[in-house]
Amino acid sequence: MTTYWCEWAWLPQGPQPGVRFEVEHGRITAVAVDVPAGGAVQLPGMVLPGLANAHSHAFHRALRGWHTGARGTFWTWREQMYQVAAALEPDSYYRLARGVYAEMALAGITCVGEFHYLHHAAGGTRYAEANAMGEALAQAARDVGIRLTLLDTCYLAGGFGRDLEGVQLRFSDGDAASWVSRVDEFTVDERIRLGAAVHSVRAVPDAAIPEVAGWAHGRPLHVHLSEQRAENEACLAAHGCTPTQLLESHGALGPDTTAVHATHLSAGDVALLGGSGTGVCLCLTTEADLADGIGPAPQLRVAGSPLSIGSDGHSVIDPFAEVQAIESYQRLATETRGHFAAGDLLDAAAEAGHRSLGWTDAGRLEVGARADFVAIDLGSTRLAGAAPEAVPAVARADDVREVIADGERIVHDRAHRAVDTARELRDAIADLRVLGARIS
Repeated sequence: MTTYWCEWAWLPQGPQPGVRFEVEHGRITAVAVDVPAGGAVQLPGMVLPGLANAHSHAFHRALRGWHTGARGTFWTWREQMYQVAAALEPDSYYRLARGVYAEMALAGITCVGEFHYLHHAAGGTRYAEANAMGEALAQAARDVGIRLTLLDTCYLAGGFGRDLEGVQLRFSDGDAASWVSRVDEFTVDERIRLGAAVHSVRAVPDAAIPEVAGWAHGRPLHVHLSEQRAENEACLAAHGCTPTQLLESHGALGPDTTAVHATHLSAGDVALLGGSGTGVCLCLTTEADLADGIGPAPQLRVAGSPLSIGSDGHSVIDPFAEVQAIESYQRLATETRGHFAAGDLLDAAAEAGHRSLGWTDAGRLEVGARADFVAIDLGSTRLAGAAPEAVPAVARADDVREVIADGERIVHDRAHRAVDTARELRDAIADLRVLGARIS
């Protein structure tokens, strides 16, 4: 048993001073409030539950900082992303993902949902180990010490009525049955779980959606939804309905489903998502980077959709920046303050995110939960004078000092215990460029 003492800790009832946790086998077994430290291991500042990154594309991290001044849209950016996807193989993907996941750990993230569609070798040829790319991601997460939900993604078309072309062939299993066959071969363990994803209604023909949703029954099911207006317009032209309506008609909405982005929704779409209990993962820094727009977060919450967050394209890996943008973007859109309280923001970054990835025993600090602790430095220049209860609305990733995941310390004094994160990322991205990914 290990005992930890926290100057402050954010319990389900809110911030509490002088909190002692007893931990055995990676679980919290006892909690005491307003007690002295005694001989416990001390965690500084405000201790939050582990944070969840509900939407990641690890290989997008290689694009950070390129073309920051170039004009364009999501669709022009996508061509650059495809260049990176074309160069990756299992070994290089492992090295890149290990750096990306270590960067997440430094930011307080103890669990990630990897929206994984880079499955096969060039031309769509299967690797000898059919899930070699997914296994590379899983091993990277193990080595970093965070949990992973691999959201294995079905990707069958290049658009509505369009064949796959170029690097998209690496994404596809050909049909939904072949996707199921491959996914069933993936190995899970105590810290690696498996979910599913419909890449989007433009990349999965509507006849295949029920098969993917059926396989995912009881598991997390994620889907890119209405990220761009062009997707909505194309879906209306092809099916006479919105992407949300199409998913609903094929039984793909519900409490186990998370719609990613959900930026351009009609009032009817919001009602369908909320009424079915479908979660929504907001990726605010990516949506800003790609000029996607601002989604209806307050309306979704009122309608009944739990909100989570993801770093998606990794223009920034900072869960605090993501949740703070939920509030700040709504202020810009409505010219009104006060849409989300600090506790609401923490829920999106912690418990709701974990739930969306199938980890219902994480994201909160209570008896029986996984022992994930994120210690925030209250003595930083940024947080000087801020009330403890304001931390989720004020802190940033570089205020994280210590991270414990499943009872194991993975970050100490702002450094990862096993990975030289900056060097790992620099070397992995440089190697990709040598291999032929011309991010230009």
